Amino acid sequence: MVEQAKLKLDLVGKPVDHIDYRSMIRSLMYVTLSRPYIMFVTCMCARYQANPNEHNVSAVKRIFRYLKGTINLGLWYLKDSGFDLTAYSNADHAGCHLDRKTESEYVTVFGCCAQMLWMRTQLTDYSLFYDKVPIYCDSKSAIAILCNSV
Repeated sequence: MVEQAKLKLDLVGKPVDHIDYRSMIRSLMYVTLSRPYIMFVTCMCARYQANPNEHNVSAVKRIFRYLKGTINLGLWYLKDSGFDLTAYSNADHAGCHLDRKTESEYVTVFGCCAQMLWMRTQLTDYSLFYDKVPIYCDSKSAIAILCNSV
């Protein structure tokens, strides 16, 4: 999404067919399975499924244009090359100030830990074993809570 473009409930905008809008959101939700980095913006657009307007549809179409432009991009790993599993946790929430909370900084890190544990178990199916996975975090309070195992 464009940083300055804000999605908000607009009751005066020209309404559009909510069935088509829901269909587009449903398609984007399916795409998030292979491209999880569009989950945030997809969920932001999904908030307006009850009363979508042209502004909301243009935001969804912008996501589709982005996906069309990045269809050939991806990560390729050679079969015999090793790689390190490292996690980064940033509690910035992509600059969104709507639902930002103080406690969400360490909740984000805990979510990252859960994802790393899941990933580690999935990678064992491919004979990739990781005993320790470093997680880099930008919150001193979250690091203090994680280091104090009570």
